[in-house]
Amino acid sequence: MTLMPDPAFEQRVAAVRRFSRFYTRQIGLLQASLLESPFSLSEARVLYELAQRQNCSATELAAELGLDHGYLSRILRGFEQQGLIDRKRSSQDGRQIVLSLTTRGRKAFATLDHLSQRDMEAMLRPLAAGDQARIVAAMGTIERLVGNDNRGAPAVTLRSHRPGDMGWVVARHGALYAEEYGWDISFEALVAEIVGKFLKDFDPAREHCWIAEMDGEPVGSVFLVNGSAGVAKLRLLIVDPQARGQGVGRRLVEECIRFARAKGYRKITLWTQSILTGARHIYESHGFKRVAEQPHDGWGVPLVGETWELTL
Repeated sequence: MTLMPDPAFEQRVAAVRRFSRFYTRQIGLLQASLLESPFSLSEARVLYELAQRQNCSATELAAELGLDHGYLSRILRGFEQQGLIDRKRSSQDGRQIVLSLTTRGRKAFATLDHLSQRDMEAMLRPLAAGDQARIVAAMGTIERLVGNDNRGAPAVTLRSHRPGDMGWVVARHGALYAEEYGWDISFEALVAEIVGKFLKDFDPAREHCWIAEMDGEPVGSVFLVNGSAGVAKLRLLIVDPQARGQGVGRRLVEECIRFARAKGYRKITLWTQSILTGARHIYESHGFKRVAEQPHDGWGVPLVGETWELTL
C-alpha cells in the first residue's frame, strides 16, 4: 500500500535531520578524531564501555553498541597492539574470552573522559541554570521516546517553588478542573487568590510549596501554609494526568506531613471535594479523617465540600 504524502510529517523529519546535523557539528563528531584524542568516536565508545565493566566479551560489546562484529574486532585488535586491553578466558565459561582495560587503557580513558567533561562544561557554563535544565530535560525526552528502552515512565522529582511556578499552578488548576469536572472560571480565580496570598505572606520557616517535575516540566504541586494555633493547611494538591499512577500525589502529601511535623504543627487540615476520589484516597491512607461536609455550588456545578484533619 502506497502511503499518501504527509507534509507535516515530512517537515518533522526535516527538523530532526537539521538538529542531527547541528549537534554532530556542535560536539565535534565530524572530526577525524574525538576530542583531540587519537581515537575515533567508535573507539572512544568501546573504551567507555570497557571502563564501565570489570570483564566483558566482544559479543556483549557488539550487542551493547550495535557494532558489526568484524569492525569491533579490528578496533579491539588495535587496542591490544597499543597495550590498552587484556584478553583472558572466562573463569565461569572457558569458551568465552573476556576483555578488560590495562593500566595504560584506564589512563587513556581517564584522559578522554576529562576532555569530554571539559567540553560539555564549556557548552553549558555560559547558559543560565534554567536553560541548562531545559537542555537536559529535552535530551531526556528524546532518549526516552526514541531509545526503545524499557525504563518506563521518566522519573518524577520534587523541588521547592521558584519564579514562574505560580502561573503554572493557577493555569493548570483552571484548565484541568474545567476539563475533568466542568468547574467554571471562578475556581481559577480562587486558586489565583490562594497563590497570591501565599507569595505575599510567605514565611519560609513555617510554609512550603513543592513542585513535582518530570522531564524538566511541572506535573504537580502542593502547598503547606500556616493556619492558626499550631494548625497547618494543606492546599492545592494537583497531579497532571501524564504523571498519575506513579505515586506523585502520595509523595507530595508525605512531604507536607514531614514538614509539618518538623516545624512543630499539631494538626494539618484541608478542604477538598467528595468527587475527588483519588485525592481523598491519598488523604485517608495517610491517616486524615473527614470531620465535616457541606454542599455548595461555588464553581458552577453542585459539589460537596469536605474538611479533613490529621493529628500529628
